Amino acid sequence: MSLEVLILEDHNNTLLNRREIKSLLKNSAGKVKRADAADMIAKQLNVNRNVIIPINMKCQTGNSDIYATMYIYNNEDEAKKQLPRYRILRNMSNEDRKKLLDEEKANRLKAKQTRAAETKSGSRGARK
Repeated sequence: MSLEVLILEDHNNTLLNRREIKSLLKNSAGKVKRADAADMIAKQLNVNRNVIIPINMKCQTGNSDIYATMYIYNNEDEAKKQLPRYRILRNMSNEDRKKLLDEEKANRLKAKQTRAAETKSGSRGARK
């Protein structure tokens, strides 16, 4: 079985600076992940994979096709400004997502420890 991509609608949203693509992925229900679908669209439209954000992928009962909605931004910064953070994180690979979240967690912990040390040293000075 070959996977075929049909572009149903290609709309340029000038207000939000993005292209909104509605496509049909034939014979791909249960076989294609969001990242794979974005790769297929990127290959067909000759755009960078990192600027494509999968928004919605739906199947219908008894049908092996997927209806997908994806946004194509001019650059990654535009996507980060407009979309919620979880959409960007979903688009990352598992390793990159885990590394980013671990770094943020370590930074929060370090900031909390420095605040605790500052308040502890500040309260001792007030007693004297």
